[in-house]
Amino acid sequence: MPPSYAQSKAVRSSVETPTEFWGVAARDISWFRTPDEILHHDPADGPNPYTWFKGGQLNTCYNAVDRHADRDHVALIYDSPITGIKQKFTYVQLLDEIQVFAGVLRSHGVRKGDTVLVYMPMIPQAVVAMLACARLGAVHSVVFGESLCTAGGFAPKELAKRIDDCKPNVIVSASFGIESTKVIPYKHNIHPISAVHDSGVR
Repeated sequence: MPPSYAQSKAVRSSVETPTEFWGVAARDISWFRTPDEILHHDPADGPNPYTWFKGGQLNTCYNAVDRHADRDHVALIYDSPITGIKQKFTYVQLLDEIQVFAGVLRSHGVRKGDTVLVYMPMIPQAVVAMLACARLGAVHSVVFGESLCTAGGFAPKELAKRIDDCKPNVIVSASFGIESTKVIPYKHNIHPISAVHDSGVR
């Protein structure tokens, strides 16, 4: 790529002067607490002695949605080639959906640091679920049903492995999804998984 391109200049600057480059970029982020250092280096910290934005605190959901909600701009466009459904969500509408669902998660005991497994098709509600987790400070692990389909059909054992790996406090699931002409029973595949019942997942 020719060095005259803005992208090339940005890449070169981020490599040659990373602290200055990312310090400028960080000004465009809404921080609850401004970082004490942009790039902290301590050899005693182990194999990765670097810490970015040390001391800083922010919320991904706030930066992605809240701070844009004073304008009636479109935040999310959903266009399904399978169902033909088309939807647009403004930042205000998206924020409302997120706040409501964050309240639902909190009512089920989700707190900062908890893990939520989002097991849904690629629909707007999956985005709402992920951002609601971020709003609460919870970790989300996304499993799109399409990724677990095999030539012989759906693979509940693969879902069980993912549940066992992340040990979620809560599972957010759609009732079903549609792939081409096939209906994928999401919720139905959760019930027989013993890991769900043995771990107290809500």
